[in-house]
Parts: sequence; structure tokens; C-alpha cells
Amino acid sequence: MQILVKAAVSLAIILVATAIGKKFPSLSGLVAVMPLTGALVLVWVYLDNSGNPEAMQSYAKGALWGILPTIIFYAVALVCFRKRLSLPVALSASFAVWLIGAFLHQRFLK
Repeated sequence: MQILVKAAVSLAIILVATAIGKKFPSLSGLVAVMPLTGALVLVWVYLDNSGNPEAMQSYAKGALWGILPTIIFYAVALVCFRKRLSLPVALSASFAVWLIGAFLHQRFLK
């Protein structure tokens, strides 16, 4: 049952962000990356680990440093869209750069 609640709440946030995006795309982007999603995962991690301080600290550290590859992801997407590249190309390039950042993130946070 817990996984269904997690999925329903997470899906609701995604649906709200995409609904807002129909009328206000930049606000939708803000909603999509707002701390609400990070806070939601923080709650799930807390509940799944009985409030273990080490798990919470590790999550917060990973999320903080994980912001950098995410910023790069969106920067590459923005450049691609400014160059009028297609969505598949923009997503491919953005995810490729993000994967490199994610690899470095994991390598240096060990």
C-alpha cells in the first residue's frame, strides 16, 4: 500500500506541473524543480529508514551536489532549443551530459 501512496502523490505532482505548463510553461518548470519534489523524497527516505540521521544526511548531501548535473542538463537543453534542435536530440544531449555529471557525482561523493 505504501508504494501506491508514493506513486499516487508523485504522479499528482507531475500532473499538476504538466497542467500548469499548458498555460504557463516557465511556471511549470519552476514547479517541476521546486523543493516540493525533493522534500517529498526526503519524507520517503525518512519513513523508509526510520529517521536514521545518517541516511538523511547522505540523501541531503547527494541531492545538494546532484543539483549541479541537473543544472547542466537544463543548460544543454536550453542551448539545443535555442538552436532549434528537435526534442529527441535535445533530450539525448541533455541526458548524455547529465550521465557524465551523475558519474562524476557518484565518483566524488564516495
